Amino acid sequence: MAGATAATPMDIDTAAPPAGAAAKGKAPLNAPGRAAPWVEKYRPQSLADVAAHRDIVDTIDRLTNENRLPHLLLYGPPGTGKTSTILAVARKLYGSQYSNMILELNASDERGIDVVRQQIQDFAGARSLSFGARPAVKLVLLDEADAMTKDAQFALRRVIEKYTRSTRFALICNHVNKIIPALQSRCTRFRFAPLDGSHVRERLQHIIKSEGLGVDEGGLTALVRLSNGDMRKALNILQSTHMASQQITEEAVYLCTGNPMPKDIEEIAFWLLNEPFSTSFKYISDMKMRKGLALVDIIREVTMFVFKIQMPSDVRVKLINDLADIEYRLSFACNDKLQLGALISTFTDARTAMVAAAS
Repeated sequence: MAGATAATPMDIDTAAPPAGAAAKGKAPLNAPGRAAPWVEKYRPQSLADVAAHRDIVDTIDRLTNENRLPHLLLYGPPGTGKTSTILAVARKLYGSQYSNMILELNASDERGIDVVRQQIQDFAGARSLSFGARPAVKLVLLDEADAMTKDAQFALRRVIEKYTRSTRFALICNHVNKIIPALQSRCTRFRFAPLDGSHVRERLQHIIKSEGLGVDEGGLTALVRLSNGDMRKALNILQSTHMASQQITEEAVYLCTGNPMPKDIEEIAFWLLNEPFSTSFKYISDMKMRKGLALVDIIREVTMFVFKIQMPSDVRVKLINDLADIEYRLSFACNDKLQLGALISTFTDARTAMVAAAS
């Protein structure tokens, strides 16, 4: 691929594929032993193993086959397959020479301007050894690129241009707005959206079958719901629940993660919408103590519940705004009892407004 000119700049912001899109190649290749975390044990080893985003994966695969791989910028939420995809590309390109042809830097490494000027530039400038008909292009993988300082990003601009003939750069980040426009314009952008529930469910079913786990339908639905499109989170919850309970049920999943169960949220919402202040405070406090629930989790689930029930639009808007303020204050470690009082107070105001609207 050396000697090829830089690929024509593209800007492909692709959303997740339809729910029915096929996902190929489920078997883990070279999987570690049973003691390994399942996140690593079942990490895709080839592009065919990636659970979703088939449009993105097929595009990158085609560019690789045609020897036209551009600089890449992969962005999106955690656990959506960005790192797995680019590592699979590297394995396809280099095979047994993988460790010699790729420089991988993560946010845990020093990411200042000196690393760009020394480590990255030295790697990109070194002549690559190739036993094929033509020298292979090296790959620099910058994971969590949004953690790089602005000075380092500006220094990286010139390095990318200077070594395009011998090196390709792959930037991975969660927040693309933290990457300077000059770097964005030099890369082909792919957005990895949160995984569709059907893809998470399909991959989980494959792992459950491989591990011989006992998971009922309610437990599988709870895993998909709590993952929020994050495959890494889904696997971690599955493994944690398996270590705590032989039979993975809905209740076991919620107990392991500490999240309130849907029936508990319905009960809390009933108290908030119907009981007096002191009664609601007592009932919710007792449930928090008895089940070990965090107030911030209760507020997040109650917020989703508010979207589902019937109420005047102006009341809903004020209620959501007040719940957002309470969650913001909890993020600064404000007193839980005080914020629980604020939660009940805002629902009391909403009840009063709904009665007034009805009359």
